[in-house]
Amino acid sequence: MQFAHLADTHMGYRQYGLTERENDFFEVFDQAIEEIIRERPDFVIHSGDLFEYSRPPTRALLTAQKGILKLKEANIPIYAIAGNHDVVMRKNALPPQILYKDFGLKLISPNQPFYTVGDVFIGGAPYASKYHAKQLVERLQTIEKSSLDYGKRILVLHQGIDRYIPYEYEIKIGDVPQNFNYCAFGHIHERVVDDFGEGKLAYPGSTEIWRSNEVEGYRKNGKGFYLVDISGDMPEIENIDLKLPREFIKETIRYSELQDELNLIKEYTNSLQRKPILMVTVEGGNFNRSEVYETLNQSLSETCLAVRSNYRPTAIKEDENPFEKGKEALDIKKMIEHNLKDFNSEKVTELGTGLLKELSDGDFKAAETIAHNFYEDLYDH
Repeated sequence: MQFAHLADTHMGYRQYGLTERENDFFEVFDQAIEEIIRERPDFVIHSGDLFEYSRPPTRALLTAQKGILKLKEANIPIYAIAGNHDVVMRKNALPPQILYKDFGLKLISPNQPFYTVGDVFIGGAPYASKYHAKQLVERLQTIEKSSLDYGKRILVLHQGIDRYIPYEYEIKIGDVPQNFNYCAFGHIHERVVDDFGEGKLAYPGSTEIWRSNEVEGYRKNGKGFYLVDISGDMPEIENIDLKLPREFIKETIRYSELQDELNLIKEYTNSLQRKPILMVTVEGGNFNRSEVYETLNQSLSETCLAVRSNYRPTAIKEDENPFEKGKEALDIKKMIEHNLKDFNSEKVTELGTGLLKELSDGDFKAAETIAHNFYEDLYDH
């Protein structure tokens, strides 16, 4: 018996405020569905964070619906839990996955903690914060007891564990029951496979690059999902890699070689079918950050979707230090506009400058209204 294990698809995420990046997440999800259907597993497990928000934008909802319907047409059931992004952390809140119960999605929840397929047990729980870890551990003990009479046992969770993220975990490795053949986890965006208890503990990672610190892991291990065979004594896990729509490029450039390196980057990015995301660090030398920022954007804005820059100068030119030019050089509004420029969104810039004005005036109610209107508009679109 085989199943596909994926997680952290984060549909609806508009990285850097870019519609193109939001579309990339949709495209990768569609690709995952097509690959799953091609592999013909017996079922699918999604271990949380199907969406970026608990109130996903309409297109995210429709993309999920189309994918789930395709699985249904292929007679491939899908079992899913809610991740921390999928649900508002309040009592009786419902995750958006519940919308798809009539389309074939089987939601693992406190009301329905497990399903069975012949001699296979599939049980688990939605995300629980560290504050609720004790209740989660008690729930896991109950699920463990319910699984004992089944030959193959799968545990589905969306949690950080101290072994893998020691400073941000919700539960400890010792809290996880050891009688399961496969622990299908989500939440960590890197691929992880470990021997654990009577089988394997695995995170398939996110299907797209959600944060820039995932680039190195992607280059090493890829992005995608797992195809898991539980027919034998020990699960056999195969990486199914997805092709990401655009490149993430990370470069560190010496200031003394800036123009030559920018020419090489421009030549490469100009050869790509889609504009990449460029993360560049300029280091060494005595340079002014604003000037380098302008040089980067003038050189690369046409061939890169976004340029994310970082600077490590040996020293800042004294005659161009804004703090030594006097108060007139410190235009906070312009500084905010400058730092939000990469989002390429007038609404994001208006949010930042609007909050600056109202909070500076002490009008917290007006600031709250600005933030509320921004997020209402985000969710509606």
